[in-house]
Amino acid sequence: MLEGTLERVTYHNAENGYSVVHIRPSMKIPGVNHDEDGLVTVVGNMPDVQPGETVRITGQWATHPSFGRQFKATNVQQMLPTTTEGIKRYLSSGLVKGVGAKTAEKIVRFFGAETMNVLDMYPDRMYDVPGIKKEVIERIITTWDGQRAIKDVMVFLQGHNITTGLAVKIFKKYGSESVAIVQEDPYQLAKDIQGIGFRTADKVAREMGLPADSPNRVNAGVVYALEQNILDGHTYSPRAEIIGLTSELLGVSEALVDSAILRLQTSGEVVIEDVKRAAKEAETTVEAVYLPAYYYTEKGVAKRLHAMASDAASTLSILKKTKWKTFFADLQVAHGITLTAQQQDAIKAIPTHKVSILTGGPGTGKTTTLRAAIQLLDSEKKTYALASPTGRAAKRLAEATGQLAQTIHRLLMYSPQEGWGYNEDSPLQVDAVIVDECSMLDLMLFYTLLRAIKPETHLLLVGDVDQLPSVGAGDVLRDVIASGTAHVTRLQTIFRQSEESLIVANAHKINRGEMPDLDNKGADFFIFTTDDAERTADLIVELVTTRIPAKFGLNPDTEIQVLAPMYKGTVGVETLNRRLQASLNPPGRAAEKQIGGTLFRVGDRVMQMRNNYDKGVFNGDIGRIHSIDPEEQAITVIIDNEFIIYDFGECDELVHAFCISTHKSQGSEYPAVVMPVTTQHYVMLQRNLIYTAITRARRLVVLVGSKQALSIAVSNDKVAERYSGLRHRLQ
Repeated sequence: MLEGTLERVTYHNAENGYSVVHIRPSMKIPGVNHDEDGLVTVVGNMPDVQPGETVRITGQWATHPSFGRQFKATNVQQMLPTTTEGIKRYLSSGLVKGVGAKTAEKIVRFFGAETMNVLDMYPDRMYDVPGIKKEVIERIITTWDGQRAIKDVMVFLQGHNITTGLAVKIFKKYGSESVAIVQEDPYQLAKDIQGIGFRTADKVAREMGLPADSPNRVNAGVVYALEQNILDGHTYSPRAEIIGLTSELLGVSEALVDSAILRLQTSGEVVIEDVKRAAKEAETTVEAVYLPAYYYTEKGVAKRLHAMASDAASTLSILKKTKWKTFFADLQVAHGITLTAQQQDAIKAIPTHKVSILTGGPGTGKTTTLRAAIQLLDSEKKTYALASPTGRAAKRLAEATGQLAQTIHRLLMYSPQEGWGYNEDSPLQVDAVIVDECSMLDLMLFYTLLRAIKPETHLLLVGDVDQLPSVGAGDVLRDVIASGTAHVTRLQTIFRQSEESLIVANAHKINRGEMPDLDNKGADFFIFTTDDAERTADLIVELVTTRIPAKFGLNPDTEIQVLAPMYKGTVGVETLNRRLQASLNPPGRAAEKQIGGTLFRVGDRVMQMRNNYDKGVFNGDIGRIHSIDPEEQAITVIIDNEFIIYDFGECDELVHAFCISTHKSQGSEYPAVVMPVTTQHYVMLQRNLIYTAITRARRLVVLVGSKQALSIAVSNDKVAERYSGLRHRLQ
């Protein structure tokens, strides 16, 4: 057994609790080498412990080949500190909101070793401490009272390996009923608590003795498997597939899973329906299992698109009388816009079709066509709204057209308190709606938009259908094009291309299944070849931090973005973020805070990982950490010139963004893109992924890795097909 004060946390994985911490033992341990600070290293799964806490650890000593003597923990018990130094560190660790090092020093100097007892039994005596404002004392008392209230809950939950942060969320949700609810049905946690998934709930349930074949467990397993498929972009799962996935996940028979699906269907927690699915040889029928939200949303999208397409009323009927020859001539003279016959057809389709689509690769004139469409609407003083799925894409749309463009959320006046300002009862009062970057448009957001559009209004969807599909579930642009519901123009003539530029030319080559020009003789497209993953990572760090800034004058903090196909591995998003943070924003220069498994530092580039309507930030938004306040337990991030405050408990919504996934880059453009292309990412080597990454760059593309891996990607034109019933419903 080892007992002492926790001095620092080197690593903590929030998912499984694995940590590397350094303990100052309460007494000298014979035969053990302490480090120069008198600390010993402890590794193992443990709660979300904080510096200053006293811990009692059971386990055994072991010798690591690289790091020497370590204590491998099997159980970690958090204890209240007893020494004055320990109490100071504990109070200022961030557990008690409003208390920093200076405030903790004043409190402990006044009460000494009795501090904890005073806080527990006589909190009003805190007002006697000189030099602390009344409002700070009030917050300390309130926070400490809250800590006491959840103590029993914490002990119970941490006994089942639930971290402190998640235990607080559980208590906020269930209050004094927390233990009773968890004991009755641990899987309720996965339904109700952000940050607790099925695996955590299942671990708690199994430790509590719930049998593997419990109906509650199998029901929850089916829902979890469906949710995982939604995260992969599917709106439904074939019944046979979800039975197999769940059976393997839970280690139970397929018969038990099938019974669970029937129970869930009876209770309305899943919907089962036959869906026609296009196949290469012949159309097939799939028994589709849906979560209700996606089933009814899919039906709603189909119903509203059909209603728009079939409604004879039109807000743009007068534009059908346009003298097209005169209009296109005036467009050239007055605005310098010359259109190809294909682009002209796209413009003519806007008043004659209620729903039309404009698609094409980079440099094919989508933006020019859009500007012409706006001139057409302006010619008869027609009203219109321009929107994109993300803030970054909306900003680019506004810059390209010179008109107001908004995110779909802002266009529809979303408010966390009021919901959507525009909907079927209060639709948008415009004659046309134009949405750019529609490859990013997922099923849920598309339905929300359609609900706010009157049947007589015209809708133009613009996007590159060859890019990766949306991060959210569905394959909206591809499905609507394939269904024949909308008029589709696919631009093919490449305008934005010069002898000096290879980015656009190579993007189109890749899209056609051809290898790009890799002779490194151009000015904006390069490849650094290596077959070694570690060397690839080294090169990426070197290129971003020194070589590209030196040669091209680009700022590594703001103008160079690393994109990676996968999260794991030597050249995955997670590892590259750690390495780039260490090089671009090293320790010692700014305040930092370890939260869960992530070390946040002032100046770090970070990304929002889910929609947070209360804060007005959305999945994929990128910002920079402005400040870290240990007393307020908050991190302030600047996103689109707005200061967004995150409590430490909300920071699981943030990840580092020195490197991001290619999926998360959609809708953005960067001066320079650097990307690893290695066989380590074999399962993600797809043509549309490489194509999407390259088309994010304006001035420079640098690939690092092997030509073999690039060849595999270019040859693989199998778009990772999504299970979606929208095409079937539209047809």
